[in-house]
Amino acid sequence: MKYRGGCHCGAVTYEVETDMPSVLQCNCSHCNIKSLLLDFVDEDKFTLTSGADNLTEYLFNKNVIQHLFCKTCGVESFAKGIAFPKVAINVRCLKGVDTSTLTLTPYDGKDL
Repeated sequence: MKYRGGCHCGAVTYEVETDMPSVLQCNCSHCNIKSLLLDFVDEDKFTLTSGADNLTEYLFNKNVIQHLFCKTCGVESFAKGIAFPKVAINVRCLKGVDTSTLTLTPYDGKDL
């Protein structure tokens, strides 16, 4: 299924193809404080449609994920793997997705 997503202010937008059989609910300090729900997709299933110049990055811990934020509103609507070819979609930023209906898969990243 194809979804449209992006940041709060609309400066960063993208399209992504995914079936979202389940989404990852990580308890690392970064994901937990932001309440991120993540779906990992192959890079060829993701298209940034606007706002590339409005992104800034944050790296932490092992620096294997490029957390990308909108410079205007601060929302991380997606991230990219540095050590692996995946895009982490913040499912909360997808239009038309009711997160209460999703199957959550807990991930213990607390020590990351």
